[in-house]
Amino acid sequence: MVKVLIKKLDPAVKLPEYETDGASGVDLRAFIKAPINIKPKTSFLIPTGLSVAFSNDYEIQIRPRSGLAAKNNITVLNTPGTVDSDYRGEIKVIIFNHGEADFNINSGDRIAQMILTPVVKMKFEETKDLPETIRGKGGFGSTGK
Repeated sequence: MVKVLIKKLDPAVKLPEYETDGASGVDLRAFIKAPINIKPKTSFLIPTGLSVAFSNDYEIQIRPRSGLAAKNNITVLNTPGTVDSDYRGEIKVIIFNHGEADFNINSGDRIAQMILTPVVKMKFEETKDLPETIRGKGGFGSTGK
């Protein structure tokens, strides 16, 4: 287990918790003053009332909830969203409605998953040439179905 400090920005905010022992992430809940209606093909930035602090060796990823996606066509727009280790502001989630019907969010609704993942930093070494591969520059379906 890795320690993550979590701050409730309001006493009424419910802390996230793992729903099962095998869960990879915790559900984030909306913390809003009034219900939000998200029209089809639009997005809305939903506050959670939480901020966090954790080691520089990690990032938090914000991912869609599969149930919202499967049943309501609701997803996180910038999947996965990243919370950097030096960010101390409120975690907010960009929810997008891919469906044909309005979608309502109430305070306390579970809107996304939050997952802690390791980060491996890159060290760049500039070069004029890259090693050749069979694939080469082929991309976007060049290897077949």
